[in-house]
Amino acid sequence: MNRAERRVAETGTGIGGAGLGARASATTPAPGTAVGDDMPTVPIPARHAVTTFDAASRRERFEAQPFLERLVRRVVTRVFNVWVTGATRAAHRLDWFPRVDPYVGYGTNDYSRLICRTVYAPEHSEYGRATRGIRGMLAIPSPHTQVKIRIDDVPLETVQVGESERFDAVDARPDLDSEYAISDTSGYLDLVAEHRLEPGVHRVSYRVNGRKPVRANLFTIPTSAKVGIISDVDDTIMITQAPVLWKAAWNLLFLNPDKKASVPGMSVLFTKLADLFPDAPFFYLSTSPWNVEGSIRHFIENHGFPEGPLLLRDLDPRPKTFIPTGPQHKLEFVEQLMADFPDMRFILVGDDGQKDPTTYATIVRRYPGRVLAIAIRQLSPRESMPFGINPAGMTATQPMPATDVPVFTGTTGANLMKTMLPYLKSHMA
Repeated sequence: MNRAERRVAETGTGIGGAGLGARASATTPAPGTAVGDDMPTVPIPARHAVTTFDAASRRERFEAQPFLERLVRRVVTRVFNVWVTGATRAAHRLDWFPRVDPYVGYGTNDYSRLICRTVYAPEHSEYGRATRGIRGMLAIPSPHTQVKIRIDDVPLETVQVGESERFDAVDARPDLDSEYAISDTSGYLDLVAEHRLEPGVHRVSYRVNGRKPVRANLFTIPTSAKVGIISDVDDTIMITQAPVLWKAAWNLLFLNPDKKASVPGMSVLFTKLADLFPDAPFFYLSTSPWNVEGSIRHFIENHGFPEGPLLLRDLDPRPKTFIPTGPQHKLEFVEQLMADFPDMRFILVGDDGQKDPTTYATIVRRYPGRVLAIAIRQLSPRESMPFGINPAGMTATQPMPATDVPVFTGTTGANLMKTMLPYLKSHMA
C-alpha cells in the first residue's frame, strides 16, 4: 500500500492539501427557512483529515534530515518569519486588513475540496485581476483569520482541529464559532466538505469581516467520468522556459499576464481531448506557488484551455515539509487524484524540460493500469539552454524512460495530435 492509499485508509478520504487539515460538513436549511447568516444550523462533528501533502513522511520530517540541512531549514524558516513579521507590521500601519484569495476546488458527489488563502490587502483591492506575479509573491499572509464559507448559498459548519506546522497537533486555542473556519499560520485554509452535490460546476463564496464575499468555482466530477487529464503548466501549455532559472523568474514574476505565450497547438489538443472525452476533468499541475494562481488562471481562460482545478505548491517554508521539490509535489498530487478517483484512468501531459518523463514513469509503475497514455512536449534548445545554444555532446532535455504505457512526443500540440488522438480513439472502448 502506497503513502496516499495508507492515508486514505486512515482518514476515509483522499482529498486535502496545503493548509488547515479540517473536515467540514455542509448543512441544509430547514423547510421554509431562508438561507442567511443567522440561519439556525445543526452542529456536525468535524474530524481531522490527514492528507498526502499536509503530512510529511518519516523521511521528509525535520528530525530525519542531516545536520546541515536542518540548520539551513532553520535559517530559511526564521528569515521568512522575520520578513512576515515586518511586513505584517507595515500592513497594519497602512490600515490593510484581511482579504480572501479563493482558489478553484474540486470533488466527488460526496465530498469537495475547498482551498483559499487569507492575506492582508488595501481596502479596495480585489483578487482575480490580471496582475504580474511579483505582486502575488509579495502577498502578506493573514494568519488565524476567520472565514465564512458557503457552497451554492448553503453554509458550512466547521471547527479547527489542527495547526499545519505542528505535525497536525491539536490547536491549543480552538476559540472559534462553528460557523467559521480559520486559516493556518501561513494564511491557508484547506477544508474537506461532506456534501452531496450534483455533477457540474458549483459556486463557493468566502467572506471575512469587512469585505464583500468572493467566489470561486467548484468542479464536481461525475462518477461516470472514466478518463481524466492531468497536465503540467510550465512549458507544457504556457511558455516559461523553466529550465533556465532567470528566464523562468522573469516570465513568472514580471511579464505582463496578457503577454504570456501559449505553446503552439496545445489549446487545440486539449479541446480535442475534451471533445473525445466529454466528462473528463482537467487538472493543472504546476510547481509555481499558490501566490500566482490568479495569473495562471487568467492564462488558462485567456488562451481557451478547458477549465479545471489548479494544483500548485506552497512556497512558504514550513517545518514539516519545508518547500517541496517539483517532482515530489507532482507525485504527491497525482497520488492524491489517483486516490480520489479510484475508477478513473488518466492521460498525463508534461514536458521534457524538467523531470516530467521520470515522474510520470514513476506513476505508471506505482499505479499499473491507471494511466492511459503519456504526452511529452519536447523543448527546443532555445527554451532549455541559457542563451539558446546547445553545446556539442550535451543533452538539452530528458530522455524518455521505458514504460508499459505509450509515450507520445512532439514539439507542439499539433505534433502530439497526429499520433496520440488516433491511439486514444482506437482505445476508447
